[in-house]
Amino acid sequence: MGITSLCIAGGLVLVYRLGFGSRGRVWVLFTASLLAVFWLQPPLPVRGLDFWLPLATLMIGLTGWLLTQPVGARGGRENWSAALLLAGVVLALGLTRYLDLQPLLTASRPPAAGQVLIALAVCAGVGLLVARFSRPLPALLTAGLGGLILIFIVLKMPSLTEAASQVLRGWGGQAVERASALDIRWLGFSYIAFRLIATLRDRQAGRLPELNLREYMTYLVFFPALTAGPIDRPERFVKDLRADAPFNAAEAAAGGQRLVSGLVSKFVIADGLAFFALDPSNAALIRGAGWLWLAVFAYSLRIYFDFAGYTDIAIGLARWLGVRLPENFNRPYLKPNLTQFWNNWHITLTQWFRAYTFNPLTRALRGRQPPLAAPLVILITQMTTMVLIGLWHGVTWNFILWGAWHGLGLYLHNRYAEAARGWLTRLERRPALKRAYTLVGGGLTFVFVSLGWVWFVLPDPPAAWSVLARLFALG
Repeated sequence: MGITSLCIAGGLVLVYRLGFGSRGRVWVLFTASLLAVFWLQPPLPVRGLDFWLPLATLMIGLTGWLLTQPVGARGGRENWSAALLLAGVVLALGLTRYLDLQPLLTASRPPAAGQVLIALAVCAGVGLLVARFSRPLPALLTAGLGGLILIFIVLKMPSLTEAASQVLRGWGGQAVERASALDIRWLGFSYIAFRLIATLRDRQAGRLPELNLREYMTYLVFFPALTAGPIDRPERFVKDLRADAPFNAAEAAAGGQRLVSGLVSKFVIADGLAFFALDPSNAALIRGAGWLWLAVFAYSLRIYFDFAGYTDIAIGLARWLGVRLPENFNRPYLKPNLTQFWNNWHITLTQWFRAYTFNPLTRALRGRQPPLAAPLVILITQMTTMVLIGLWHGVTWNFILWGAWHGLGLYLHNRYAEAARGWLTRLERRPALKRAYTLVGGGLTFVFVSLGWVWFVLPDPPAAWSVLARLFALG
């Protein structure tokens, strides 16, 4: 979301809250979030794709709601009203094709109305077919999870994304040889998929709260958090959605402070650091090890202020709308070890993987016969979790290596903390020595994390190896 879009969104939110208070708040959030899925989608070179991908987001969300809610929660006037409004928004956006204006709420000119109507009819048919199951079979929930993971792999693996672009270009009569992995950029799908997977897994475990269609879709595509998180939990989000949300001076100031802080972090500090931070174009140009270290550290700060800035913006906008999104960063670079770093960096992502990967895998390994040694269980679970976090960013070798770097680092810290437990306990009685130890630990953690960012920012592993070697004057 660019600064222009953010200013427009912030202005509209402020005008609504000052003019209407909380009247119709839930319906306004639902409608605004549906529109934002199309408005924020970037333009794409494949004909019509920047309209079909947002529509696919809404239809996948509708299917997710049908799969996760009991039959008694699917009917009723409110749900039918929400479904009709969803279809009405899509149809209205499709009809803007016939206005003699530049596209305002879609990235490009929408497809023909007949195509949009056919797509809506197909989606309605699929929805009715899914709704026939009064109690979704476990196989359907598993199939839903598998489908989301498959889409995720296609989007995150450049070779598969390019192949998908070739197919779509062929269908649309476009030049297949011009296909690129950048042709398919699905707005917010990484975060939407995590929310969908969470609801499907919670439904399997019997702990998902009952949500109506309006609440489920607003949770899924809540526009302040659509592009960069945080990853909220449905029960926490809906609690705010259902509560009264008065807009007073204190709420306006709190939201505005976070919004301004985020804008400065993202568009002043992060974008300023981008001029000399490490990136693929300057990795081979910088010769001296000292300048290279400066570029690496600049990238560490840049990615933090960029990501934390977007989080502040999301939290500020949501606060104005009566929703308190969870915190996502808590001064991670000031933490004394790698474990605490990951407990305070992209907190909601870490918690998501802990709940749906690390903890279940740990329980499974500890319960097997014969039992595995505790250090081996820790190594497997930490390496698996961190490699999966790397793959979430992209199914490429550089992200796998970045995840393995952190998985190994977390394992080594765990073994060190276990071996030094007695000494660390005695250290608590010596405040001056503990402060020095914390300071040194924080510095080493920052360096370790910064070295890991080399894998993250450089898509070519040989180039990353070259930078790491030159940092230590080895090449």
